[in-house]
Amino acid sequence: MSEESGPLVGIVMGSDSDWPKIKSVATALEEFGVTHEAHVMSAHRTPELVHEYATQAVSRGIRVIIAAAGGAAHLAGVVASHTTLPVIGIPVPTDVMGGLDSLLSTVQMPGDVPVATVGVGMGGPRNAGLLAVQILALGDESLQKKLIAYKKKLVFKVQSKDAGLQASLGENS
Repeated sequence: MSEESGPLVGIVMGSDSDWPKIKSVATALEEFGVTHEAHVMSAHRTPELVHEYATQAVSRGIRVIIAAAGGAAHLAGVVASHTTLPVIGIPVPTDVMGGLDSLLSTVQMPGDVPVATVGVGMGGPRNAGLLAVQILALGDESLQKKLIAYKKKLVFKVQSKDAGLQASLGENS
């Protein structure tokens, strides 16, 4: 996953105001050493740019595209319509129904145009990054080993939290 090979994951978002809500996607990728790039483009305001990005992604070495958008949230679907790469949609939370509008716009794809969609909220962007890592790991043994180690750390993390809870419950008895 060296930087010299160029980015393996493309992150696109409908607005720069989405970045603070989704930047944990980049953090997750960085934890595994997966190179990425991020761009702002709109399915509605810059459709030609979205088309160009999606159609040229494979030739530039991109292997997974993550598309984040709020509201009408058509970015992931439009990207998916122009590429054979896996596309992961992040529905960005909005003031309207807490982002339910974004979720439904992202997840309700017509048949034949798949978009994997993660949840709205704090876990969604991180899960998008981890899903991209899992996809890439299918063809990368080193990345597979990192994922196995990560999953083992999760077990220890939960066991540690349980031990802490048990200790605090024992103190309160």
